[in-house]
Amino acid sequence: MSRILTGIQSSGRPHLGNILGAIKPAIELSKQSDNESFLFIADLHSLTTIKDGDMRREFTRAVAATWLAFGLDTEKNTFWRQSRVAEHTELAWHLSCFTPFPMLNNATSFKEKSDRALSGVNAGLFVYPVLQAADILLYDAEIIPVGKDQRQHIEMTRDIASAFNHQYGEEVFVLPEARIDDRLMTIPGIDGAKMSKSYNNYIDIFLPENELWKVIKKIKSDSTPLEEPKNPDTDITFQLYSLLASDSQIAEMRSLYEGGNYGYGMAKKAFYELILNQFAKERERFNYYMTNNDALEAELKAGEEKARLFARQTIERVRKKLGFS
Repeated sequence: MSRILTGIQSSGRPHLGNILGAIKPAIELSKQSDNESFLFIADLHSLTTIKDGDMRREFTRAVAATWLAFGLDTEKNTFWRQSRVAEHTELAWHLSCFTPFPMLNNATSFKEKSDRALSGVNAGLFVYPVLQAADILLYDAEIIPVGKDQRQHIEMTRDIASAFNHQYGEEVFVLPEARIDDRLMTIPGIDGAKMSKSYNNYIDIFLPENELWKVIKKIKSDSTPLEEPKNPDTDITFQLYSLLASDSQIAEMRSLYEGGNYGYGMAKKAFYELILNQFAKERERFNYYMTNNDALEAELKAGEEKARLFARQTIERVRKKLGFS
């Protein structure tokens, strides 16, 4: 059996890119009988950018509701809020004392985020990889599904764990392996760049219908006249439509593009209706959890109890090695 760990930040409501690129693949992986999945909401990590408590609380609820809406089995798997398991921050401190300063200073993600930061760079952003290492090592996770941009952080986690293990002459921590699915494509945003909350180019599939339509209408398109044939391979709406549609639907849409007398507005309408049809059940379940906080809290608290059992075992193992118990 493989122990798999996945975390997603509560820095906003999950968008279509998060759902297709992380949430759905993680849930499918968790359904496999030989896998044991640990899936957490990385609300502590969101503190590097979000300081408003009410906003974080709302985003955390939205992230939880999304996982539940897409059918995460919380009885088979462990699902929790990072901030409710104090061992995350304790282990992060212990690990920071085994982490070389140059390693953090050379982190690619830190350099990129520092360049984009509008109000200065905080220390939390700098030590982010150490907390991420604690998230992973706390649960003896073996497989970490990540995008290519997170490969370096998993390598850093392995280096930190190896340094700790070497210091004490035994395998205190399991060395995790990154799992990168090269088949996953970058999900385009409404402007054609990678879909991201940072770029404000995302599609929130849980918006009320009229608000969702307003977002879909903003998808960038060229100025080809209605009557002219259009190239589906260069059109953002067609690319997004193809991520959700069946092979026959894609073929039909391609024919409409290439045949002329089919406008981008019509394609956007078809994409909008596809979202509503394909995610009808998920939209209903999301709204249920967002308006029934007791049900949402019950799911999270049950997961947090399970997570603490694993976390306490690891922390006790670490404390003994460090001389704190």
